Parts: sequence; structure tokens; C-alpha cells
Amino acid sequence: MKRIKYISVSLAAVTALAVSTGASAQQALNMDQLLRAVEQGRVQDNKEHSEREARFRQERASQQRLLSDAEAEKAAEERRSVRLEAEAEANKKELGKLEDELNERLGSLKELFGVMQQVAGDARTRFETSLTSVEYPDRTEFLEGLAKTIGSSSQLPSLEEIERLWFELQREMTESGKVVKFSASVRTVDGSEEQMDVVRVGLFNIVSDGKYLRYGGGNLSELPRQPEQGRFTGSTSDLLEETEGMVRFGLDPTLGGVLSTLIARPNLIERIQQGGLVGYLIIALGIIGLMISAERMVVLGIASRKVTAQLATETPSSDNALGRVLGVYNDNRKQDTGTLELKLSEAIFKETPALNRALLFIKIISVVAPLMGLLGTVTGMIQTFQAITLYGTGDPKLMAGGISQALVTTVLGLTVAIPMVLLHTLVSGRSKRIVQVLQEQSAGIIAEHAERHGG
Repeated sequence: MKRIKYISVSLAAVTALAVSTGASAQQALNMDQLLRAVEQGRVQDNKEHSEREARFRQERASQQRLLSDAEAEKAAEERRSVRLEAEAEANKKELGKLEDELNERLGSLKELFGVMQQVAGDARTRFETSLTSVEYPDRTEFLEGLAKTIGSSSQLPSLEEIERLWFELQREMTESGKVVKFSASVRTVDGSEEQMDVVRVGLFNIVSDGKYLRYGGGNLSELPRQPEQGRFTGSTSDLLEETEGMVRFGLDPTLGGVLSTLIARPNLIERIQQGGLVGYLIIALGIIGLMISAERMVVLGIASRKVTAQLATETPSSDNALGRVLGVYNDNRKQDTGTLELKLSEAIFKETPALNRALLFIKIISVVAPLMGLLGTVTGMIQTFQAITLYGTGDPKLMAGGISQALVTTVLGLTVAIPMVLLHTLVSGRSKRIVQVLQEQSAGIIAEHAERHGG
């Protein structure tokens, strides 16, 4: 294959020579010229081939040398590996002996260090949420490092570290009984940082002027919602201003539990909003019932006073029900007893509707309000069970919140119904009293008229 290649190259050279000397197209190469051209090409190809073979032999020797070096390095590394394995095995045995000796020498101290590690871990967890960490923020890092030191079998805690652990525990216990005022950075509700004076009440609460604060994540921040204004937050200003003596203060002995409950408790407006449309309708009925009851109480009160005044005089007046009934008697004095009785009864019947006006509507409100509350509760329970169907019962707060909202309408219904029943009783009693006076006076007039006319 190589010879063929060389010949093709020579022929190409001959062809090139023919082209280069082809100034005269009519002349052709003779056999001697062709032979000399082929000979020159063969000599050139042999020269290149020799050079290529020389380079290959040179590189072959170099590759052999590299292979020998790699094999020697491999053998050296294998010997080194065997030596290191032997040293590792020896070190392992020596380490085991030293650990046994260390455990023997530690004796009861090992149990002591175990207790210290547990105490340091518990203290770190407690200090992370303690209000005293606002003043002493570097304690958790020390306790975390101490726990890692005790947990490492290669290092023991120093006497200074043991003493500081005792000091931090003692300081936490001492600070839990103090009321301390100091300046601290507080994150407000809008997210900005402000430097303000705060008061820490033991481990229970930390407050600023008119606000309760909370500590978490190494930062002080305002509560997004404060407990009842005046009742609790008003005492925080007094606590901030006083330097001695007794101050009334809303203390949370559960370290935030009661405060969280007060914050989560909805106010009156939020309660009403939880009732939804049914709740608003119940409140509207209650307002209408109160307005009607107030109007009836005023009107019947005035009518009762006028009737009482009419009882004290014999001159009938047309501005009250009894006076109008007596006026009918005066107009029919000459009638017989039966006719007079009918006339007076008719007059009383005319006065009764005005006295009993809207009483039935008040009674209807007192009956409808709890029924509407029950309707709202049933509707809310349906929504709660639909939520349970979608999300399951994994979150008890979801169920409790839905049931609580559903029961709000029942509370609103009863809140409206109970006063309506009482108001209906009062208004109806006043109306009945006036009607009873009219009937008593009418019966007395008829009896007197019958005696006077002999039946």
C-alpha cells in the first residue's frame, strides 16, 4: 500500500512537471524524461519515509521509559499503602487503649459531663425564647459551643466554662424576679426599626409605651394586634413611668399564652362579621324591634299618665282613652242599660287597636330571631363539613374556627330574642293595664247607670 502511494505521488510530480513545462502544448515527454521524474519522486518519498520511521523509533523509546517510570511509581505506592495500613492498624489499637484509659480515669466525671451537656442544651433552648436574652444576647452561642465541646470525646470543658454555665443559670433565675427598664431596638408594625425605652417584667412580659412586645428570632417586635385598649395597654404607660412603688399591670403568667389568646379573640365587630348575611339580618330585626318597643313604651307611658290623670277628675277630656270613653257615656246618658253597655264596649274596642299596635310584630321578632340564628348555624356547619371534605380533619383549628363562626348566628339570634321577649312583656303589660282601667270604669258606669234607672 505504501509503494502504491509513493508511485501515485511520483506520477503527480511528473504531471506537475508536464504542466509546468507545457508552454509548448505540441511537445511531449519522452521515456527518458519520464523515468528521471519518477526516480526523483521515489527518492524524495524514501527520504520522508525514513524520517517518519526515525521519529517513531524515538517516540517508542520515550513511551517505554514513561511506562517503566509509571510501573516503578506504582510499586512504590503499593509499598507505601502497605506501610500506611500497618500504621493505621497500630494507631487504631493505640487509640482504643487511650480511650479505655481516658474512660477509666474519668470515672464519675463522665457522668457529670453528660449531665452538663444536657443542662447546657436545655438552657440554650430555654434562653432562645427567654425575654432576658434581649439584654444578654451572647449566651446562646456560649451554651451551644459548650454543648459541642462536652459532646466531643477529644476535648473537655474548662473550669471557666463550667463556672460560666452555673453563672448563666443563676443570672436567669435572678433576672426572672426583676422589673428592668432599658433601651432596645424594636421592630414596629410597619417593619421599621426604632430605638425606644422598654420594660421587662421578669420572664413574663416586655412592654413599651402603650404596647405589648414579643421576642422571637433574636428581635423585639410590636404585636400586630394589641389586647383590649385601656384595660391592659393603659397599664404599660404607668409601668414605664414609675420607678418605685406598686403599679397595676396586666401580667401574663403563662409567658405569652394568655396574651396570645386575648389577641386572637375577635372583638364585637369581628364577631358580627363572622355571622355573615344572616347575622346582619338578625341585628337589623333587633334594631327595628328596639325602635318599635321604645316608641310603644313612650306612647303607652304618656297614655297611662293621662288615664291616671283622668281618674282624678270627673270632667272627661278627649286627649286620652278614658276621657273619650267617658265622653261616650255623657252622650248616651238617657239610653237604657243594654244600649249604654254596647256603646261603651264599642268605645273600648275603638281604643284597643291603638293601644295594642305593633305588639304582635315585637312578639314575631322574638320568635323569628332565634330561628334565623339556627338557620345561620346550620348553614355554617354545612360549610364547615364541606371544608372537612376537601381538607380532611388534620387541622383541628380549622374545624373549631368554622364551628365557632357557625354558632355566632345562634348567639346573635338569642341576643335579639331575649330582650324582645322582655320588651314585649313590658309593653303588653302597659297596654293591658290601660285597657283594664277602661273596662273597670265602663263596668262601674254601667252598674251605676243600672241602679239609677232601676235596671
